[in-house]
Amino acid sequence: MITTDAHEFAAALPNGGRLLGLDLGTKTIGTALCDAGWSFASPAPLVRRTKFTADKAALAQLAQAQHVVGIVMGLPLNLDGSVSPRSQSARAFARNCADMNLPILLWDERWSTVAAERAMIEQDMSRAKRAERIDSAAAAHILQAAIDALVNVQQH
Repeated sequence: MITTDAHEFAAALPNGGRLLGLDLGTKTIGTALCDAGWSFASPAPLVRRTKFTADKAALAQLAQAQHVVGIVMGLPLNLDGSVSPRSQSARAFARNCADMNLPILLWDERWSTVAAERAMIEQDMSRAKRAERIDSAAAAHILQAAIDALVNVQQH
């Protein structure tokens, strides 16, 4: 199941469980994981993109090792909320990951990289370290926004 609706995604999940956040780039895939209680998201290992089958295998291995019950994938929309070529690419990536048998939530990722970079600058992180960690930090930002919304859905 692939959806943009937090209610539908929450309904497809058991109560709680770890989620995998993804920030798809052209050269890397930033990853993040949250705790089973959906309290906090943390950056996880970066996946260097090669061929899709290898990328998916790396993500599937991470998901299995971490007992992931669902995936939150960043959906890059234009600033006005309209679909972009990058969002079409993210949707295609999600469709190609559907056979991992995990529900997938496509989450609006506008401003996620900016917010992640701001946080790193506030931590006085060097430009080189920021470049190395930005994609996974953005994935954590995307995942945190989604789990905040999911907790809110479960409470209502």
